[in-house]
Amino acid sequence: MSYVFLLILLFPVKIIRKLFRKDTGKNLVIQTAKIGDFINATPLLAYLQKSDVLISRSVNALAKHDDTINEIFFIEQHKRNLWRKLRFACMIMNRYDNVYLLQPNSVNLFFAATCNAKNKQFLSTYTRRWYHGIFYATADGIVTHGKKTLSVTNYLQLADRSLSWQDSPKHATRPLFKPTAYPEILDKPGVIRIGISVSAGNKAKTVPPVIWKRIVDHLAPLPCEFYVFGAPNEQSWMDDITRAYGEIPNFVNLIGKLSLEEVPWAISKMDCYIASDSGNIYIADAVGVPIVMLFGPCCHYEQRPLGKVLLVGDDQNICSYVFETRYYFSQARDELFAVTDSDLNKLQQFILELPKLNTLTAVSDTQGH
Repeated sequence: MSYVFLLILLFPVKIIRKLFRKDTGKNLVIQTAKIGDFINATPLLAYLQKSDVLISRSVNALAKHDDTINEIFFIEQHKRNLWRKLRFACMIMNRYDNVYLLQPNSVNLFFAATCNAKNKQFLSTYTRRWYHGIFYATADGIVTHGKKTLSVTNYLQLADRSLSWQDSPKHATRPLFKPTAYPEILDKPGVIRIGISVSAGNKAKTVPPVIWKRIVDHLAPLPCEFYVFGAPNEQSWMDDITRAYGEIPNFVNLIGKLSLEEVPWAISKMDCYIASDSGNIYIADAVGVPIVMLFGPCCHYEQRPLGKVLLVGDDQNICSYVFETRYYFSQARDELFAVTDSDLNKLQQFILELPKLNTLTAVSDTQGH
């Protein structure tokens, strides 16, 4: 509610400065959520070709390697105190012709509303508050997003209502950033390289050890090597698996060994990626890796990988959404992420159909094994 008063405070300045506004041809895209949401905003960035962005500092490692982005602003820096908010609002007020708001929380709505852009397109979600109406009154167009409408499509429709997710591909970095050095184990021959994320950043959306054990055991007949990706603070989740089942021989722990800017290229080396609704699963999708998504409580109708993907879960467990994420559930994680024998058989068949397995089989036949 305080941002409404800030907008009213700036309203005379906004009106006066609008008299002196000149066309700039510049775009501003506002998406201040984390990794997965940033990846899902890249089709819009690609469609617009060049834009400035207001983002979270947590995705800077990806954004700085994105040739669709001109200038980067960090929300953490500009919402720190009243002076910074007012200064940033005045700075962007006459700077843009087009403003696209993808993350419509109060602070982002305030910044978007202060702009005197010719074209302002705002996403409206199911978490919209009654007092947000004053901000939406400044928009030239509104795209309504529901719990079962695909977020990527709605993001693109901010620019053109006729677009859908098929019209513009995702990317993680553009072009794909290749590190000068990387763990040699990523090139291990003769195996199916399966990337996994043992944490989703949200404990409630993190796949429990017992589910990983069932998956690993079911895929044991295949030459699978599991590469565990994650930030340093995710090591505790790997420790939970080790305490429960000991060291799993075909697990390669890469947690904390790669910077975020290196992760897309490393994941591109995988033949498949298995995870819950986490940032890395959207990176895998952006670099064209086949995915098994254990969706648990997350609504896959609203947001999911869009390439070659196998969805594993029970729709009856869905109760967490992009703009209404839950952190506590009545069911245990073992129940939310439970996999049936049928699920495991589908997962195995998904792996069996990977091009890499056909290559390994052909090499084995050639060698007479």
